[in-house]
Amino acid sequence: MLRKTLLGMGLLFFIMALLLRPAFAQDAYLVGCSMAVTGPGAEIYGPVKDALDIYFKEVNARGGINGHPVKLIIEDNAAQPSKAAADAKKLVTQDKVLLLINASLSSTYAPMVQVAQQFKVPIFFAGGVCPDEVYPPKTDPYQYCSTAFGAKYDSRFALSFIKEEAKGPVKLGLVAMNIPISRGEIDFAEELSKTMGIEAVDKEVTPPPTPDYTPFAAKIKSAGANWAYAWAPWGCEVRVFEALRKLGWEGKYLAYAHINAEDELRRLKDDGFYVFGTNAFFADNSEIHKKIKAASEREKSIFPYTQLAEGWIAATVLEEILKKTPWPPDPEKVRSAMNQLKVDIKGLKGGPLAWTMDNHYRTATYYRVYKWDSKKNGIVIVKDWTRLEVK
Repeated sequence: MLRKTLLGMGLLFFIMALLLRPAFAQDAYLVGCSMAVTGPGAEIYGPVKDALDIYFKEVNARGGINGHPVKLIIEDNAAQPSKAAADAKKLVTQDKVLLLINASLSSTYAPMVQVAQQFKVPIFFAGGVCPDEVYPPKTDPYQYCSTAFGAKYDSRFALSFIKEEAKGPVKLGLVAMNIPISRGEIDFAEELSKTMGIEAVDKEVTPPPTPDYTPFAAKIKSAGANWAYAWAPWGCEVRVFEALRKLGWEGKYLAYAHINAEDELRRLKDDGFYVFGTNAFFADNSEIHKKIKAASEREKSIFPYTQLAEGWIAATVLEEILKKTPWPPDPEKVRSAMNQLKVDIKGLKGGPLAWTMDNHYRTATYYRVYKWDSKKNGIVIVKDWTRLEVK
């Protein structure tokens, strides 16, 4: 009787172990995302979500990270600050996430940062402009950013490139949108031009809802600009350029390369339209570009594969963070990993992305310039990777 009882108990424990094992295996790295999947900016931030979903579906299919799956809990803040605040609070207090990700308009930053700081959970900006607090020397201990563009560094490179490419006197028209980050960068470029022997002949700041950019373009043209530099949301950048061309302006134009820039170069087919940024274009046809294209087509992504690089970079960084976070994880262990991070971006950038305790942007950034070349009937590199130190 005792033998039967012991055998029965042994069988019971074996069955319980089999039942419980999947539950233990499902212990996941929980990451909370509040993104503008709909609403203003969705065409920029939606592709970040697409890339994260595709990337971590593949990671989890390979067994996850350190034997644990990655669970992305994604909320749509529709670019509304109040919704972003509610998302952050819910993700941190109810879902108990290890890390917050923001991919939305800058107006959603402050409420999410407030929650991150209150609950001591790191926040990672992916796809949106990097906030001032990630730059050295006054780095916030809870804010980090992998996004391509960077205030002040972008204009330092842009104006140096224009001066080099012009090979003569530059009369510069400046273009911004009337939102704080865009206007601030173009104001900085205006002051910087004075130290570089570049004459800024006009500065146009367009309202966010602008049905007709012709009046702004007309002022740039009448000021005698032979070059224009735009640092704004893509719609503003490209529509000012198109308005200039309709007015017969024959100058050259440099714009920041947002995620849709590559497709737009092919649409416009204009040899005088230059774009610059820190992400490599799919026109390079590198191995990583082929991999992203194949994954996008396999998963039938909503957005074109040419727009997934920014989100893919964020996903690559996130994977490396979690690899370096020992199990069981907590927000402080995640933050510790983020403070000593160096990530191989596998050709999507000109070099690795590195964070330190005092620099949550990157220790160096790399720029490249592309344009359309009518003779070659394709996109070409005008200036290859140029390194700028971030201090």
